[in-house]
Amino acid sequence: MPRQLVFHGRKIELVLDTVTMPDGQQLVREIVLHRGAAVMLPVLPDGRIVLVWNYRYPIAQRLLELPAGTLDPNETPESCAARELEEEIGYRAGRLTKLAEFYPSPGVLSECMHLFLAEDLQPTQQKLDPGEDIETEFMPVEEAIAKVLRGEIRDGKTMVGLLLYDRLRRS
Repeated sequence: MPRQLVFHGRKIELVLDTVTMPDGQQLVREIVLHRGAAVMLPVLPDGRIVLVWNYRYPIAQRLLELPAGTLDPNETPESCAARELEEEIGYRAGRLTKLAEFYPSPGVLSECMHLFLAEDLQPTQQKLDPGEDIETEFMPVEEAIAKVLRGEIRDGKTMVGLLLYDRLRRS
C-alpha cells in the first residue's frame, strides 16, 4: 500500500504511508504534510522585540509568540515572512535575515519553519485574517528570554527564535 490520503485540508494533509524498515518489517506511519512556515523575530529601532498574543484553539490557550504564518502555495519563505509581518503586527521590514530552518515535530509533521530576523521596521497597518485574534506586545529581548526561562513562553518556535537570537547577539 503506497501513500493513502486520509484528509485534505486548507493547510495540511493527513496521509498513511507504508514503510519498510531496515529489518524488512513493514509499518504504517501517520504523517501530517504541511507546506512550511515563516517565523519572524521583529526588532524595533530601540531594540525591543515584537511578540503576539495568539489564541491557539487546539490547546484552548492564548500564547505569547513570535509572529509566524504558513507559506502560501509556491510562496518563498522570505515572501511569506514579509507578508505575515505586515498582516500580524503592522510593520514592514527593511531587512529580513534568515537565521535558521528547523522542524518543530518531525516524528509526525513534515513542516519546516524558516526563522527570519526582521529589522529596519516601518509601521504600516495590521491586516489580520478572518478569525485571527492577535494582540501585539513589545518588550526588551532580555525580558522575553526571562519569560522563556520561567516557563511563561511555551511556544516552541518562539523559544527557538529567542534563544538563538540571544546567543547570536552575544557572540
